[in-house]
Amino acid sequence: MSSTLKSVARQLRAVWMLLLVGVILSIASPVFLTSTNLLNVGLATSVVALLAIGQTYVIILAEIDLSVGATLGFSSVVTALVLRDHGLLPALAAGLGVGGAVGLVNGLLVTRTRMPSFIATLAMMSILSGMTLQLTDGNPVAIGDYDFQGIGQDYLAGIPLPVWLMVAGYAVFGVLLARTGFGRFVYATGDNLEAARLSGIRTRRVKVLAFVISGLLAALGGFILTARLSTAEPTAGTGLELESIAAVIIGGTSLAGGRGKLLGTLVGALVLGVIDNGMNLLDVSPFLQSVVKGVVILLAVFLDRNVDALRAMVAWRKPPLPSEPSAPDTAPASSPVPAARHTL
Repeated sequence: MSSTLKSVARQLRAVWMLLLVGVILSIASPVFLTSTNLLNVGLATSVVALLAIGQTYVIILAEIDLSVGATLGFSSVVTALVLRDHGLLPALAAGLGVGGAVGLVNGLLVTRTRMPSFIATLAMMSILSGMTLQLTDGNPVAIGDYDFQGIGQDYLAGIPLPVWLMVAGYAVFGVLLARTGFGRFVYATGDNLEAARLSGIRTRRVKVLAFVISGLLAALGGFILTARLSTAEPTAGTGLELESIAAVIIGGTSLAGGRGKLLGTLVGALVLGVIDNGMNLLDVSPFLQSVVKGVVILLAVFLDRNVDALRAMVAWRKPPLPSEPSAPDTAPASSPVPAARHTL
């Protein structure tokens, strides 16, 4: 099977998973398929889905970004503090600037110091979490600007604005990944770093830009979450890095790098959002919700790693055609063949 068909198959697995979960929940709860509930699913998924865009770029490069949740929290607090004293536009610029700066530092740590991205972004997560708590003394920062609140609470054509922002993000960065030279460089670098470098691709620059994209989208996710809550919570991004990674994996992007599509990532984020929504509708314990999501992630990784072996196990193979019987050997008359003796 060609690499293109394999990529499509991975995305279809996520689609089938989403359809299966949707059918089960529509049977279990009559509320699930109502328009209000489906809009709530989109609204609740928007933040993780935006984080997962940047995470997809990074994972295609065979790297990982564990700092996106802490970046979201830190940029949210900075945005809220600047908003209180300087107004909307400076606050938005400050939040995006913080997100981009964090991504730039992550990228430089990975490319210039040859530090593994797991370690670099894990350290950055710890640094940002501490700085966020230091800035706020562990207390939330209230938001009173109605224009800013509209980012997370307004509707456009009956659809929440965060859903539109999510769709716009996937459209813009999907085209960037699939239709531009930079996107081709991302795939080439993730598939074979040394070959990409020898072919003239500035692999360091590609990686740095991918981490910057991840930081900017974390800041955008922070705008939405802060506007929805009307407050900047210092711990708002805790755990979202794992949610974003899970969405990317469920969507079929390989942790080994070199392959993945944003469409699959969007479906993966929707799978997680639908599962969360369904378990809330069914009043499942929050502790068991984490168990279910963990099982879904394990299933997605298992299928990705073992799909070829599973296909070989269930593949139907035609039995070999029987060969034509050969003519029996005739013994010469001078040496007759003795009859076989049967002994008990």
